[in-house]
Amino acid sequence: MRISIYARLLHCDVSEYCRFLVHLRPKTSCFLFGWYHRHFDCRMSWFPEDEHRSTNRFTKFCANVLKCGAIPKHVAFIMDGNRRFARKSSLERQEGHIKGFEKLTETLEWCLDLGITEVTVYAFSIENFKRSKEEVSGLMELARQKFEKLLEEKKMIQKYGVCIRVLGDIDLLPNDVKRAVAEAVNFSKHNNRAILNVCFAYTSRHEISNAIKEMALGVEEGFLRPSDVSEELLEKCLYTGKSPNPELLIRTSGEVRLSDFLLWQTTFSVLSFVKVLWPEFSVWHLFAAVLHYQRNYEQIQKTKQQNQETVEERQRESDHQCVLEDYKNCSDLESKIQLYAKQREQRIQTFLNHLDEKHSKYLDSILGV
Repeated sequence: MRISIYARLLHCDVSEYCRFLVHLRPKTSCFLFGWYHRHFDCRMSWFPEDEHRSTNRFTKFCANVLKCGAIPKHVAFIMDGNRRFARKSSLERQEGHIKGFEKLTETLEWCLDLGITEVTVYAFSIENFKRSKEEVSGLMELARQKFEKLLEEKKMIQKYGVCIRVLGDIDLLPNDVKRAVAEAVNFSKHNNRAILNVCFAYTSRHEISNAIKEMALGVEEGFLRPSDVSEELLEKCLYTGKSPNPELLIRTSGEVRLSDFLLWQTTFSVLSFVKVLWPEFSVWHLFAAVLHYQRNYEQIQKTKQQNQETVEERQRESDHQCVLEDYKNCSDLESKIQLYAKQREQRIQTFLNHLDEKHSKYLDSILGV
């Protein structure tokens, strides 16, 4: 309580007083930041309280103007710049990551207000394990705290109808984080009003490699025929297989690369590279990115439609060739092709159901169910 009393005497808030002390005595940083976030950080919640939601009329007016145009239903974020923000603000590196999480909760609120129903965020790359042991441990501890906090807010999860998905190689995570992740995913899996995909221990190359292995195993185990393997099936075997591809991808910090994030899924996404560090990202940056998406909407839709037609034509040619190989002298070729296509779709659906069941059993094994 002394810290809060001294802050009042100096006419500043508690967070500012903590940073002032850290500037004078850096060795006190771990204690102070831990104390502050245990006692005063109201943004620890994943969900904003109704009284804390933005009531700025001009912001609402601008949001309503944007809603007159096309709004992306799925937006992906590369949340880059937490460490640089910490250095810029003379903060501990871990405090920069905490500020990054606070910005995520705020951004999710803005997305919900705009009608964006699915958000995918790049939280932790497999490459990040190469960082210092201290930083990786701090990030894992932060993740554990946030997922445990999420589990304390089950009523809010149900109220907002949020489905939490964690995309990545969960096996690479510490056991306590793994368990918190599995519990959050299992609890919210039937919700569908809003979806938050957290890419954790993730890279796109790892994801694509895993999808190829799953298809190869599906052929080996008899779920699939070799001819069933296609780009369309590979897409369904990705971690994001249940979601539409993101229509808009936003990266902060001024970097103009994807950093091994959703390489397959963003083929037809509008890309927005914002020259601001993630903790400094504002609702106006989001609005600008959505406006950029709207300016390119028609051309992107046209390109996607052309690609879809090409994929369908390629599949018809494949089915035709398979039927010719199975039936050398076929009098009713068209009906045989239709039958083969129906059987192929059934095989693929059975295989995808098998993958879902395998994933569910894996999560249950983590929880000891």
